[in-house]
Amino acid sequence: MNYGTPNASAATGTRNRVSDPAPYSGICSVCLDGCPGICEIGKSSYRGREVLYPQPFGKVTAGAVKEYPVDYSHLNIQGTCVGAVGIDADSDKALFTNVSTEVELGNKHKVKLKVPIFTGALGSTNIARDNWEGMAIGAAISGLMVVIGENVVGMDHKAEIVNGKVIKSPELERRVKTFNDWKEGYGAIVLQQNVEDARLGSPEYAVDKLGVECLELKWGQGAKNIGGEVKLKTLDSALELKKRGYIVLPDPEDPVVQKAFKEGAFKEFERHSRLGMVEYEGFMKSAEYLRKIGAKFVSLKTGAYRITDLARAIKFSSDAELDLLTIDGAGGGTGMSPWRMMNEWGIPTIYLEALTYKFASELRAKGKYVPDIAIAGGFSLEDHIFKAIALGAPFVKAVCMGRATMIPAMVGKNIQRWMSEEKLPPEIKKYGDSAETIFVNAETLKAKYGKSYKKLPLGAIGMYTFCDRIQVGLQQLMAGARKFAIKYLDRSDLVSLTHEASEITGIPYVMESDMDEAERILAS
Repeated sequence: MNYGTPNASAATGTRNRVSDPAPYSGICSVCLDGCPGICEIGKSSYRGREVLYPQPFGKVTAGAVKEYPVDYSHLNIQGTCVGAVGIDADSDKALFTNVSTEVELGNKHKVKLKVPIFTGALGSTNIARDNWEGMAIGAAISGLMVVIGENVVGMDHKAEIVNGKVIKSPELERRVKTFNDWKEGYGAIVLQQNVEDARLGSPEYAVDKLGVECLELKWGQGAKNIGGEVKLKTLDSALELKKRGYIVLPDPEDPVVQKAFKEGAFKEFERHSRLGMVEYEGFMKSAEYLRKIGAKFVSLKTGAYRITDLARAIKFSSDAELDLLTIDGAGGGTGMSPWRMMNEWGIPTIYLEALTYKFASELRAKGKYVPDIAIAGGFSLEDHIFKAIALGAPFVKAVCMGRATMIPAMVGKNIQRWMSEEKLPPEIKKYGDSAETIFVNAETLKAKYGKSYKKLPLGAIGMYTFCDRIQVGLQQLMAGARKFAIKYLDRSDLVSLTHEASEITGIPYVMESDMDEAERILAS
């Protein structure tokens, strides 16, 4: 059985000519001389390295399509008709609306979330920049953390760099201010740092000039010097990015910049990354330095690396007493990574979380500090959140969601545009032609914000509406498990549907779970 889909994907705009390609290679079972080259090999013959990435690059998010042998659908949530944890076992009080979905993240400095989710790192891609207002404001009014991704300063062509250090970045300033203007006591802005950010001095600038309190270290890769991330309206702006070492793409609407590219001043579709190298002493110094410059909350984001690297991430985070460790498994989404890498590289999320629980438990048993942990990698809805937190309990406190938190902002933004153009799609127009009739939470927000309601972009209302659905859905699942606060979720709330899932996760097989207690009930 082939778990992947080689040589043809909607992500790269490729397909097979025949319905029965070779399972392993993905090459058409009959490859025809005369075919225009519609598969990934064929398209790569004339577009080359461009086909490494989901298309159109910088304007899409893409999710891995590989089916792993075990995933979270192989777990089911346990319900019960007995008792209640975290509330009086009273039918008038044990209502799903009384379930608390709030959590606190952090060590000495706590960040409160209304719902145990936060955004993935929203960095320098066009799609993150163009939808930032909806995502940031939506996260702020929903009580979430929002993560500003790597290299925003480096790709801000209006940034002022003096002696290699940033002294002003209008784009980073815009992102921080957009969130803070609507923050209401929950959530926080987290600024991610990579090799390039550190060299540019973006953490010092963010803390000192913008009041950012939460900084995140990122393991593995540095800034991806990727073209097409900034619309280059002038040749000067293109030259400025080139001077910083970036390879950029032209603005198709600007003839001056286009001419510079045609004359060979720049190269198109050239991409490279600087790899960050991880070692213990350097990591400890980095965490200490971020606190020294004023960061109150320091986190680490690591990816789907090998088991030894997961052990390093947990041990280093423990020794540094970090506030949060976010572990991102294979099988999630991307705005920038190569498509095949997204599908064929790294340890899948459920396997990685099972290992995380094992390693964290071992550290805790030795009396060591274990930071709060968040899991990322393909999550989108409330059942995923329940399963991820329960599987990793008591260490996993939240879920990081990338594409799932971008979609509501994009949908809301587009509804706003379609309304202004009087081009609402029939699927949406059937609910009405105003924000108040289309968005079920709009009236709630109007009542809450009064005159300020008009300042809310529909992208933010979309984000709030989605988060409300997530919260209510999670409350219903938790009430069915008789758990009335996030802190009470644990591994006993899950069963494995297959023996393989049980072997990997340590969660009992469904036909064996609770069997001893069931036998005692029958024998009594």
